[in-house]
Amino acid sequence: MIDVAERNNVTMMGEGDRTIIFAHGFGCDQSMWQYIAPAFAKKFRIIMFDYVGSGHSDLNAYSSGKYGNFRGYVQDVLDIIETFNLEKVIFIGHSVSSMIGMLASIERPDAFDKLIMIGPSPRYLNDGTDYYGGFDLSDINELLDMMEMNFAGWASFLAPLAMNAPDSPALTKELERSFISGDPVIAREFAEVTFLSDHRQELSKATIPTLIMQCSDDSIVPIEVGEYLHRHLKNSTLCLMEAKGHYPHISHPEETIRDINQYLGVNLNG
Repeated sequence: MIDVAERNNVTMMGEGDRTIIFAHGFGCDQSMWQYIAPAFAKKFRIIMFDYVGSGHSDLNAYSSGKYGNFRGYVQDVLDIIETFNLEKVIFIGHSVSSMIGMLASIERPDAFDKLIMIGPSPRYLNDGTDYYGGFDLSDINELLDMMEMNFAGWASFLAPLAMNAPDSPALTKELERSFISGDPVIAREFAEVTFLSDHRQELSKATIPTLIMQCSDDSIVPIEVGEYLHRHLKNSTLCLMEAKGHYPHISHPEETIRDINQYLGVNLNG
């Protein structure tokens, strides 16, 4: 019998009849929600977790066979929902978790009430003149090669680009430490799964109301991607944030909380 709570290092906080699941992005763990999750704890039950291979999850549960595509990560989410008998959850996913949550909602729409996607992308690679994802294949291959040859160098290169908060060097260092804390082999496999994925075909199958939170200057996900998602996702709302970078929940927590709260229609201070 698999202990899902231990495998995914599930933590719970807060109170309320409605549940929010916070799902972290690539190279991170649940600690990245520390700047916004407490704001929702008075009105919601909060569930946070680490994907297998990240944070304090059970690394022994990792296998390339299971996690060599999105299916393993989707199953992690569905396992958590089933283990804790969750219904009508609000799923807040950062980056790659946006698509993981969407795929889980396609499989179990009854379990989801709303999806909130922070910096989402269905496809990071450019595809001719029809789709601009922000990266050419050569860019991704260089990134993967760098992870393999110089993991620390990769982390120190990507962190400032992704955070895009030159006035807050401590946040960039925090992200770099998060990147470097992971297992290099697992991190590279997760990166390959993430950056070479293409989930554009699944967008039409998604039915859950969705908030797309797109940063104004994101080196990982350009504005064109947020606009593409908005055009192809039913029941979607596009929120163009003033925040820059790929981690607004870290660099601009107040704006992130405000935009989520406005979408949910909840007075967090009441």
